[in-house]
Amino acid sequence: MTKTHVTTTINGEVTEFLCEPGATLLAVLRNELQLTGTKEGCGTGDCGACSVTLNGRLVCSCLVLGVEAEGAEIGTVEGIGGIDKLHIIQEKFLEHAALQCGICTPGLIVSTKALLAENPEPTEKEARYYLAGNLCRCTGYDKIIRAVMDSAEAMRGDA
Repeated sequence: MTKTHVTTTINGEVTEFLCEPGATLLAVLRNELQLTGTKEGCGTGDCGACSVTLNGRLVCSCLVLGVEAEGAEIGTVEGIGGIDKLHIIQEKFLEHAALQCGICTPGLIVSTKALLAENPEPTEKEARYYLAGNLCRCTGYDKIIRAVMDSAEAMRGDA
């Protein structure tokens, strides 16, 4: 099968790759581009572990083909914060112990960033609804929601 050449922007950097026409964006990110922060949980779009942004829209990368990234802007967990300085969302997840095994954490952080970009002042109910597609089997959701709400407050400068 002939591979397709794709040019895209990932975390602000122009990136090119070759992929099989049926390869998912998740497989490309992890296997071709070594961006392993995005996790595979279910492979069916039900758990949110593989959440990324595609042209600013939150998507499950296991449901998007790699070829669909042509000309698009992709945001992954690797583009949030850095080794020297964590993003406020990452700091709040640590502060509130909103992570344990780490499988859901990257997707939750990407989803939280997308939520707060769309709605900087979510109510708890809105945050819970927005993050409903992200499953966590370890922490329960209260610590996660506290981290999200605290992140929103800190990012607005209310803290």
